[in-house]
Order: sequence, then structure tokens, then C-alpha cells
Amino acid sequence: MEKRRCKWCNLNNPKYIEYHDFEWGIPSHDDKYLFELLLLESFQAGLSWECILNKRDNFRISFDNFNYEIIAKYDANKIEELMKNSGIIRNRRKIEATINNAKVFMTIQKEFNSFNKYIWGFTNNKQIIGDGTNATSNLSDKISHDLIKRGMKFVGSTIIYSYLQAIGIINDHEVDCAFKKDCI
Repeated sequence: MEKRRCKWCNLNNPKYIEYHDFEWGIPSHDDKYLFELLLLESFQAGLSWECILNKRDNFRISFDNFNYEIIAKYDANKIEELMKNSGIIRNRRKIEATINNAKVFMTIQKEFNSFNKYIWGFTNNKQIIGDGTNATSNLSDKISHDLIKRGMKFVGSTIIYSYLQAIGIINDHEVDCAFKKDCI
């Protein structure tokens, strides 16, 4: 018998199933992965997560394996190259925001010794158990506000809530999802 999954998981898309089962909601503490998901979530603004997930491999190649140190040094030529790349979302504002966000990400790393310490510090390194019904929260409002104050772009409360779900700070698997307990 097939395990129950969250209703949003498209069972016709193997990438979506793999993401749901092995990534989403599982606590992550690796700065490289935390940046990868922040980059992808910022590109999701106004689009579906499935669209981004389907282009994830192209994003990985196009954005130097999500290496924020390299991305922070992107210049006008690299932006133009990305704007011509049909394998990713070609939105100049999001591309420029990604370069900016890589710089801010590294500033936060220096201040807190890692981005992981910064982001998990908002919950004292504890996971929050949700019920899969929210799109924002007081926590996502607070983190969004702080990231914007620090200079990040495309990090509104809804994007940050989705990010917190993705990296496991918020375990928002639906109550009847078989993976709810696996992510704790």
C-alpha cells in the first residue's frame, strides 16, 4: 500500500515525490543547502514550487552548484548569460537579487559564524510542528523583516515561511501524511 503524502505533492511527478519524501521538512544545518533552498524559494515568488523543482538541475548548473561565494561575484556578463538561459526562470530582478542575497548571506555567516546558527537561532534550534495550513506566521514575519533589514530581496513572509518548511524549521507535513513523524 502506498504511503500517504501531503495533498500538495503531485504523485505524477517523481521529482516532487522525492523532494516531499526525502527533503521537505527534514531539519537541515548545512549552509550550502540552506543557500540553495533560499535561492530556489526566492525564484518561486509568483510561480509554483513544482515549476522551480522541475528546473532545479538547470539552476544548479547555471548558478555554479549554488556556490554563494561565486554567485556573489557575478557581473553584468553573467547576468546576461543567465537571462538567455531558457532552463531557468529568466527574471532579471530575481537574478540580481540572488547575487545581492549571496553577499548578504556571507555577511550573516561572518556575524553568526554560519547561516545555520543565524536561521535556527530564531527557534533556539528547535523544530516547530505545524499542521500544513499556514502560508505565513509570526516567525516568518520576523525572519523576513530581519532579512530585508539586512538587505536581502525576494524574502517576503510567504517565501520565508515556505523556506522554513523546506529546511525543516517548520515541520508542516499534513496531519495524516506518513512523513510527518519522519521529519522530527
